[in-house]
Amino acid sequence: MPRVDYARYYLYDELVETLHAFAEEYPQLARLSSIGKSYEGRDLWLMTITNSAAGAADEKPAYWLDGNIHATEVTGSMAALHVIDRLLTGYGTDEQVTHLLDRFAFYILPRFNPDGAERALTRPQYLRSSVRPYPYADERDGLYPEDIDGDGRILQMRIQDPNGPWKISDKDPRLMVRRRPDEFGGTYYRIYTEGLIRNFDGVNVKIAPPFMGLDINRNFPFEWEPEAQQKGAGPYPTSEPEVRAVVQFITEHPNIFGAVTYHTYSGAILRPYGTVSDDVFDVHDLRVFKLIGQRGTELTGYPCVSVYHGFRYHPKQTIKGVFDDWAYDQLGIFAYTVELWDMIGEAGIKEREFIEWFKDHPEEDDLKLLRWNDEHLNGEGFVNWRPFDHPQLGKVEIGGWYTMYTFRNPPHTFLEETCRKNTEFILAHAATGPRLALREFWARHLGEDLFYVRAVLVNEGFLPTYGSNKAKERQAVRPIEVTLTLPDGAELELGERQQEVGQLEGRSNKIDLWNVDFPTDNVRMVEWLVRAPKGGRVGISAIAPRAGTVRGEVALER
Repeated sequence: MPRVDYARYYLYDELVETLHAFAEEYPQLARLSSIGKSYEGRDLWLMTITNSAAGAADEKPAYWLDGNIHATEVTGSMAALHVIDRLLTGYGTDEQVTHLLDRFAFYILPRFNPDGAERALTRPQYLRSSVRPYPYADERDGLYPEDIDGDGRILQMRIQDPNGPWKISDKDPRLMVRRRPDEFGGTYYRIYTEGLIRNFDGVNVKIAPPFMGLDINRNFPFEWEPEAQQKGAGPYPTSEPEVRAVVQFITEHPNIFGAVTYHTYSGAILRPYGTVSDDVFDVHDLRVFKLIGQRGTELTGYPCVSVYHGFRYHPKQTIKGVFDDWAYDQLGIFAYTVELWDMIGEAGIKEREFIEWFKDHPEEDDLKLLRWNDEHLNGEGFVNWRPFDHPQLGKVEIGGWYTMYTFRNPPHTFLEETCRKNTEFILAHAATGPRLALREFWARHLGEDLFYVRAVLVNEGFLPTYGSNKAKERQAVRPIEVTLTLPDGAELELGERQQEVGQLEGRSNKIDLWNVDFPTDNVRMVEWLVRAPKGGRVGISAIAPRAGTVRGEVALER
């Protein structure tokens, strides 16, 4: 039986081997397939999980999960693997898991960006996502991050400069704090990323643009903007093979009603939109987003926030071309971005503006982080400053946070718990899906060769069969289609053999009602009159693209 080690981060080959082992161990529940290839030719392995004995995956409402679209955010892969592990090993013994897999399907892509993740895990190199050179085919002049002292990490360099904006804290010599606007007469520093300067003129230190500057979470076809307006978005929407494969798969699977993409590192559940205020949001869909997000907060401790209102990098700029906005706005899927892990919060710094904190925060916050590092990581997350002779800058000091396994990803001892609590949110979110069921299907003999046939369809889910109001607006989900099959020699006297019966509401449209009667708008009755001289059996199939397919059969007995 496959065993996952949640005390480390898996390389691509080990991740793929584990996925294949799970698929072989649980053939009734899991199917592994490649949905495309990365820029460097690695397969994008997708795990489809459902109880196939209770129906095919594409005939059930489905949930999408992916991780690690950004190269260094490798927690996402392990957290997605944790969901796979929980679903497969829990079926038959865990009531929640069994309930879900009997009724729903999961599509899980643990490593969206295998090329970038492999670089991040095997060499001291920071890149945002894809390894493809962009927007230039060659390196530009300026400072490039590099492990110049050979310790396997890219840290920071500090160099004395009377005009520098930083100084050493008088509360902890490891800590660098900002120089006051009116301050003079002290020892001041400039701080750079550890690295070398291409074509250094001996005076000016320019910061080179990233050689691999793509951000493939700006490459989705929703309000995409070119490089001049948004850095790293690629030459055109879905230009990158990884994004194109995911967009094609999700578009071709209209049964997907909910989605999460795993990122790091703020400890937050982010919801659409990134580009516009909540004021223009569909009122009901916004209420549902908040309600599901609130459940996520209960399970993870992460607040649920709008990207536009609480996670913008610049107050006058918006983030465009991202996964969750595309999935919601164009397909009507309730999609979230979950920012796994929050070292800042772990250190006791809870109430803060997520992005603004990195621009400015109290010195006490940094002292809390250093104390947390000393108490929980034995001081290993922060490297004390040490002298180094830089081949271009002369005497510098190298040190600072080892951000790969502090801020950006949980230190190994914190990985499993990070995965576990977020898996709980995935299961809870998946349980909100619509689900079509056949409550009744029977026939009554009316005399001679005539039979009255009735079917009652019901949506047993929280969400409506169309998923969301945005999906209805976009006409992203076809109406429920009911087909009646007749035995040989039978004829339909009244009713339609094949008909569309609209959509069924779920419980979600009741959340804004108070002290009123709730309509039974989750139920639909369909009737026929059948003339069948020889009796036989009639069958029914009802297809709701986002809520599943149901079938039934009944005898025409005199």
